[in-house]
Amino acid sequence: MIDIKDKNIIITGISGFIGSYVAAEFLKAGARVYGLVRPGSLHKAEGRISDILGLSASGSGVSGLGAPGSCGEAATALTTEELLQRLHYMTGDLEHIRSAEGLPRHADAFLHFAWDGVNRRDIDDDAIHERSRRASLDCIRLASELGARVFMDAGSRVEYGIKEDGIMEESMDCDPVNAYGRNKLLFGQEAESLCRKLSMRYIHLRFFSVYGRGDHPWSIISTLTRELPAGHSVSLSACRHRWNFMEVRDAARAVLLLYKHADEQPGEDSIVNVASKDTRVLKGFVEEIYELSGRRGELCYGSFQQAKEGALSICPVTDRLFAMTGGEFREEIPFSRGAAELIAAAEAERQDT
Repeated sequence: MIDIKDKNIIITGISGFIGSYVAAEFLKAGARVYGLVRPGSLHKAEGRISDILGLSASGSGVSGLGAPGSCGEAATALTTEELLQRLHYMTGDLEHIRSAEGLPRHADAFLHFAWDGVNRRDIDDDAIHERSRRASLDCIRLASELGARVFMDAGSRVEYGIKEDGIMEESMDCDPVNAYGRNKLLFGQEAESLCRKLSMRYIHLRFFSVYGRGDHPWSIISTLTRELPAGHSVSLSACRHRWNFMEVRDAARAVLLLYKHADEQPGEDSIVNVASKDTRVLKGFVEEIYELSGRRGELCYGSFQQAKEGALSICPVTDRLFAMTGGEFREEIPFSRGAAELIAAAEAERQDT
């Protein structure tokens, strides 16, 4: 088991949704975090992480990182300002990370969450995703040069492609339908080989649908928890396919635990689904938010145009996540709680404005 306290952890994509929560989780566990940010994103990263840590320290329940029983429990006595003293920014961009200002001389682990083109407009642009893949491979070489023993990166459920029954398990064959998925899959294969050659432990994190405060405002959970309590209508698909949502704090804690137990694994299982055990018909999640919103607003089923692959079910198998964390990982935030907190946060924001 790895002692996280005082470890040097490099994180790319630290200004992003998942990356910022992962950074906060490692800070609370006592690590020193070195986060790569573009110069124009520095203020965004500072605000995100400070907000996550500040909400946690206040006990508001909106963030919840470091709550009793979490991996960051030993560090909860520290103030937000004290935790932020362990956070160091490296300013630069992914394709020129070696010249980033503030790059440490040593790293114990490299957590790679940066990747360009993750939006509907660029999702099928091969050139963008090939550049991200090449830059990501250089991150592995840099991690080795800095002495890192563990390299982890953010994969995606889209690597699996279309599965008739929606079951997605790490050992199955993948057939992604877009450039993003194809390059993520190829990177994972290349990264596993390169990390083995460089004697680094490699973990490819296949995230499913992570939601929470700070998520894209156009995501289905953000939209529902914002619009329904305000009495607005929401355009939806038929919502008859099965889906899976994981709260971002649970996802971040899963990453921390996978690192903590990385030295206990034999190494042949490099891919792990990071997802909830709560898989159900999408309409069930939607109706739960509707009830939590006091049955306000209107659900307009069948009025939303699906993406090109259509209404596909996702049913992730999560046994490996449990095994690779030494049986330690448990979800702490059920969907009802996560959705209720988002509704409360949206209501508070409306009152402030």
